[in-house]
Amino acid sequence: MGKYEVTKSIDVRGEVCPVPDVEAKRAVKKMKPGEILEVWIDYPMSKERIPEGMKKMGHEVLEIEEVGNSEWKIYIKVK
Repeated sequence: MGKYEVTKSIDVRGEVCPVPDVEAKRAVKKMKPGEILEVWIDYPMSKERIPEGMKKMGHEVLEIEEVGNSEWKIYIKVK
């Protein structure tokens, strides 16, 4: 088990803008407050764009974890 109790995980590795951003936004819209979304990415721009977009939507970015060479997991708590 990981650090967070992940409710939903999406894997957008191999995708470039705007796909990772759009998929992350689509996922949180279907989630309830308190749930945690895990987003797997490998597109460096998404590492800035997704957290920025989530904060604008009022959600909390818990962590951006580097999991490999140019791979990250972003943990988002839905508000």
